[in-house]
Amino acid sequence: MELRGAAAIVTGASGAIGSAAVRALAREGANAVIAAPASELPALEALALEVQALGARAHPVVLDVTKRAEIDALVAQALSSFGSVDILANIAGIGSRPSLCDSTDDELERVLAINLLGCARTMHAVLPAMKARRRGAIVNIGSVAGEAGVMGIYSASKFGLRGLTDSVRREVRSFGIGVTLIEPGFVRSPMNAAMGDGLPSPDVVARAIVAAVRRPRRRVIVPRRYQVPVFVANAVPGLIDVVFGDARIQDRLNRDAREAAGHGPS
Repeated sequence: MELRGAAAIVTGASGAIGSAAVRALAREGANAVIAAPASELPALEALALEVQALGARAHPVVLDVTKRAEIDALVAQALSSFGSVDILANIAGIGSRPSLCDSTDDELERVLAINLLGCARTMHAVLPAMKARRRGAIVNIGSVAGEAGVMGIYSASKFGLRGLTDSVRREVRSFGIGVTLIEPGFVRSPMNAAMGDGLPSPDVVARAIVAAVRRPRRRVIVPRRYQVPVFVANAVPGLIDVVFGDARIQDRLNRDAREAAGHGPS
């Protein structure tokens, strides 16, 4: 796809990966409707000014991705502003505590509502316009945690997104619409703040998004060093059971999350 002049929708646009993706698309000449919750409106407006400085256009839109009416309004805004939707980047997402038992029922529901149903609904809303034009590119942001189940309901949501992405890719392939799943490992973001500043920049994911729009692929794992552990997780799942089934590993995995939540170490 030629990105110059293309029209994009980017959810989760105020976050580390989302804002990096918006800038990367703008540098290629793509315009965008950029969406995030109401609390992020100042960040969206500042990002829109950055996009303008890069020579593209961006329209900030407040979005609760769990509300279908707001998703429909988002797509309508994109069609009204740009006349088409060429690109959908589903980046909105939240994490969870590694232990399922540490999550409340409300947290379980919210993770699935944002990470899985939010992507399903945005694709459902945008696909009629893409199918009518027989072109488009959809990029969903999964996680390597969707390849190895070690992160509670978060892993479940990303496993589900992997299946959904595969299904939709096959459903719309004959319409010339590409659907790509990008699975990042740990990158520098507020979600991973406890891991310090030594993590890769979210720009590595943004570059993968631009590449996937130009040339859709089934799945992209970034940074590339995560390809080996993902291969092992799929080839030898029993090994993952042994390693992550060890009580000491589980304690280490959950310690920081429990202390941050005020549960204290276990």
